[in-house]
Amino acid sequence: MRRWIRIVETALTATVAVTALAGGLALAVGSMTGAGEGGALPNPAYLTGSPFATYLLPGLILALVVGGTHVVAALLIGRGSRRGPFAVAVAGFGLLIWIFVQMAFIPFSPLQAAYFAAGLTELGLLLLALGLLPVERTSGRTVAS
Repeated sequence: MRRWIRIVETALTATVAVTALAGGLALAVGSMTGAGEGGALPNPAYLTGSPFATYLLPGLILALVVGGTHVVAALLIGRGSRRGPFAVAVAGFGLLIWIFVQMAFIPFSPLQAAYFAAGLTELGLLLLALGLLPVERTSGRTVAS
């Protein structure tokens, strides 16, 4: 794997890991303590039609599943493990699934677009790293084929 791809993948998966852990824990703790009353938690009306009565379970899923898979991916890809690419694939697809499901219940937010782009970037870099998205060099310029 090219060094620059590994560095970018590590930074991106680590960033998503930290923000997913923080956001998920904030949702879970806010739901349990009532600290979300008055605007700290998203609008409770967003849960209407979903299988959730509070933000506790979505918060735990965000922290443990999305955040957890990104922690593992960041550690493995950062250390150059041969399992790193698989971990990035799991984390990237998990993030895209999270955003798709979230968009079914919550009105559009720029954060959804940003995290969707992060998931696509994780997977796109993985395709480059695995040689599945070949890049040819012609006359000194790089051209995707």
